[in-house]
Amino acid sequence: MISIKSSSDLERMRRAGIINAGALEAAKRAVHPGMSTKELDRVIHSFITSHGGKPSFLGYNGFPGSSCISLNDTVIHGIPSADLKIREGDIVSVDVGTYLDGFHADSATTFPVGEISGEAKRLLDSTSESLMLAIGMAAPGVRLGDISHAIQEYNESRGFGVVREYVGHGVGRNLHEEPEVPNFGKPGHGLRLMPGMTIAIEPMITGGGFAVRQLGDGWTVKTRDGSLAAHFEHTIAITKDGSVILTRPE
Repeated sequence: MISIKSSSDLERMRRAGIINAGALEAAKRAVHPGMSTKELDRVIHSFITSHGGKPSFLGYNGFPGSSCISLNDTVIHGIPSADLKIREGDIVSVDVGTYLDGFHADSATTFPVGEISGEAKRLLDSTSESLMLAIGMAAPGVRLGDISHAIQEYNESRGFGVVREYVGHGVGRNLHEEPEVPNFGKPGHGLRLMPGMTIAIEPMITGGGFAVRQLGDGWTVKTRDGSLAAHFEHTIAITKDGSVILTRPE
């Protein structure tokens, strides 16, 4: 069942979203070559908890980190590790959730570390631009299939792959709620958005094919062909006038 949020609920989600945005900004400032992904996770954990929130991901279905940190060909769900070092030229996808006052916020971004390749930059730009395109389309009466198709078309027209196995989702009192929000689809299909819905839109885009594989740890998802992957995400609220990003900076 899809949960419709009150104005009070949205205010609380926005407060969680501000902390989440701050955690991503703290990660962006901290990341540097030679740093382990575990060290970066500690920065995120410290920011969230010092601002009164709880990391949504820590312990979620047994996940051991406060954030998912995914390097290069890892699409999502990278487990923070003291042994995994970030290098010059890497792209680092950081996915963060914050729980505050009964509600979750969920967002992600992919950082370049120093100078990255032109192809990597094109991938990051296409992924982030498709997210903002989708957010701009989100409004009452719009079908999810229209948004999903727009993300797919934007990225595939630029030669990139769109991951099928993992999708965006509703978010609120639970980290994952209905509905699913795919990054591919048919225009004119799917449920219609309505005021009070809160969804996480999160394009997961690759530099090659869309096929992925999950590692034996049960979490880490990599591109099957070894191509780079980017991940951008915002939690948004549907209002009578369109959409509002709940995970933007204050």
